[in-house]
Amino acid sequence: MVVAATGFFDGVHQGHRAVLDSLKKIAAQKQMESAVITFWPHPRTVLQQDAHSLRLLNSLEEKRQRVLSLGIDHFHVVNFSREFSKLSTEEFMKEYLIDKYQVSTLVIGYDHRLGNSSLQTQDQMRQIAASLGLETVRVEEVHLGDKMISSTKIRAALHSGDVSGASELLGYNYHLHGVVVSGKQIGRTIGFPTANMELYEPLKMVPGNGVYLVDVDLMGKKYKGICNVGNRPTVGENQNRTIETHILDFNEDIYGLALSIDFVAKIRDEKKFASLDELRKQIAKDKEFVINS
Repeated sequence: MVVAATGFFDGVHQGHRAVLDSLKKIAAQKQMESAVITFWPHPRTVLQQDAHSLRLLNSLEEKRQRVLSLGIDHFHVVNFSREFSKLSTEEFMKEYLIDKYQVSTLVIGYDHRLGNSSLQTQDQMRQIAASLGLETVRVEEVHLGDKMISSTKIRAALHSGDVSGASELLGYNYHLHGVVVSGKQIGRTIGFPTANMELYEPLKMVPGNGVYLVDVDLMGKKYKGICNVGNRPTVGENQNRTIETHILDFNEDIYGLALSIDFVAKIRDEKKFASLDELRKQIAKDKEFVINS
């Protein structure tokens, strides 16, 4: 038998970790294996509920790696479809938790719901579980100081460019992963070549426009970097939004290679400079900031 937790777990943030810590502890006490049962794709993309504005804190693979790195034994993914969305709480518990994954104990967050019976209270959900012989353990909400931790609050922090605030709620620095693609190479002409990143997960949340101090992982090696997220107003109007990183102490051709960046802090807002020379001088100041950080 298995002790499990279910949910989307976007971000695998500090609040989620409280659930996962309880999950591990209970599984150890019962001498059972632990499992996370999550869903993909996101329900909003399937049910078309304002899906155009959806942005994710983790790709599926990032989520898998974070959950397993916390010591959870199994990571199961249930395909979220319209048909699946119609299952009642009782049907989901019986068909998936009990029959498919042999769950005997379910660890739930303070506001967690299961199945399409959205009007029921959590107490009613727990009564349904009990009627099926499924034990439930509730984990209370988690606060960081006076802040309640949630994926929504983390997205809001990232949107405003507050990457350090988002990282505090996440418990790790926010991360982007993609492939280096060809750009306009303007940075190279002013002495600061940049790697232009195309994300592997197109729905991944990108921090608000600005210039950031980042940690770079390239081919297993670590570097410091300056990342510009935005529309590059100095080099033209109506530019597409890009993610461009100047990697310190590095100047090689890396087109087509995988690149990962962790956001450490915001340096400044993106702004339009009167000339490329003024932009060059500002980036030189940004570089000094990064070196001394």
